[in-house]
Amino acid sequence: MNRALTPHDLFLAVAAVIVGLAAGLLLRMTLRWLGERATRTRWGGDDMIVGALRTLAPWAALTLGCSAAATALPLTPTVGHNVNQVLLAVLILAATFAAARVIAELVQSVTQSRAAVAGSATIFVNITRVTVLAIGVMVLLQTLGVSVAPLITALGVGGLAVALALQDTLANLFAGVHILVSKTVQPGDYIRLSSGEDGYVVDINWRNTVVRQITENLVIIPNAKLAGTIMTNYHRPEQQMSLLIQVTVGYDSDLDHIERVTTEVAEEVMAEVTGGVPAHESLIRFHTFTESGVAFTVVLAALEFSDQYLLKHEFIKRLHRRYRNEKIQIPVPGRSVVLRRTDERQDQRLGQRQDETDTVAEQAEQIGRPAGSKDHGNSWTHR
Repeated sequence: MNRALTPHDLFLAVAAVIVGLAAGLLLRMTLRWLGERATRTRWGGDDMIVGALRTLAPWAALTLGCSAAATALPLTPTVGHNVNQVLLAVLILAATFAAARVIAELVQSVTQSRAAVAGSATIFVNITRVTVLAIGVMVLLQTLGVSVAPLITALGVGGLAVALALQDTLANLFAGVHILVSKTVQPGDYIRLSSGEDGYVVDINWRNTVVRQITENLVIIPNAKLAGTIMTNYHRPEQQMSLLIQVTVGYDSDLDHIERVTTEVAEEVMAEVTGGVPAHESLIRFHTFTESGVAFTVVLAALEFSDQYLLKHEFIKRLHRRYRNEKIQIPVPGRSVVLRRTDERQDQRLGQRQDETDTVAEQAEQIGRPAGSKDHGNSWTHR
C-alpha cells in the first residue's frame, strides 16, 4: 500500500459497492417492467433487446461499483491491476452471455418464421449459442494475456481424437443440419417412416428428432436414422391432401342417381365441415364389381393431415342418412351356398360302386385268413 487504510476509505468502498448493487437491482426491476410491456407489442426485436439488457446491465452496474470501491482503497499497483482484470473478465462474460442470448433468439425467430409453425429447430440455436460463447472465451483469454494460438493448435490436434470418440454424435449432428438445410423435413410437418412411426415433427436438435404422434406420445428418432430411411412427408410440397373413401352399393341401384347424391353430400361436407376445401371439386369413380355390389371411390380434400378424420366421420354419417332417405341399399357382404340333389341313375351308380367296394374288401379279408381258422366274431381260432 502507498498509505494506510482509513475508515473514510473503507466507508467510500462500502458505499460504492452498495450503490452499484442497488443500481443493479433497480435496473433489473426496471427492465423486467419493460419486458412485460415489450411482450405486448407486435415486434419481437424489443423482447430480445430487453432480455439482453437484463443480463448485462445489473452486472455492469455491480462491476462499476466494485471498480469505484477499488479506486477508493489504497491498493498496490499489482493488486489494483489484478482487481481490474477480474472485473473486466466478469464484464466480458456478462457481455458474452447477453450477445449469445440475443443472437440465439434471433436465429430461433428466423427459423420459426421460415417454418411458419410453433415448433423450433434448436440445432441451429445451440450451434449459434456455442459459437458465440467460444468467441467470448477466446476474447477473455486474450484480454487476460493468455495466448490463443497455441490453444487453437492443441484443439486442432485433439479434435481428431474427439471426432473418433464421438462418431455417432457427430453423425447425428451433421444429419440434422443436412435435413434442415435440404428442407426435406421441417418442424410442424407430418411424416411417416417406412418402419411405421408417424406424427408431427416437434423439434430437430443436435442429436435426434422429436415426433409427436396423434395419441400425444413422443417418438425420439436419431437424426442419422431419419436421414437414411424411406419417409413420407404429408406436408410437402403442400399441406392440402386428397382423401379417398371407398363405398359399395347394390347391383339394383341406379348408378347415375348414386353419383349425383354422393356428389351432393361430398360438396356439403367440403363446405360445412372444418378442415374441408370448399373450392375442391369432389370426384366419384366406379371401379369394381364385387361379390356384394358395385364399388366406387369418393375423392375429397383436406387442408391438413389430421383433418381427414373429422371429414371421414361427417361424410359417412351424412352419406348413410342420405342413402336411407333416398332408399338406396348398401349391401351387406354375404355368400350363398346352393345344394343340388342328384338323380336316380347317379344314385344307382353310387350304390353299385359301394357294393363292388364291399365285395373286394371281403375277398381281401378271406385271402388274409390262415388255413383251418374259424371266424368267431372278430377273432380267429387255430386248430
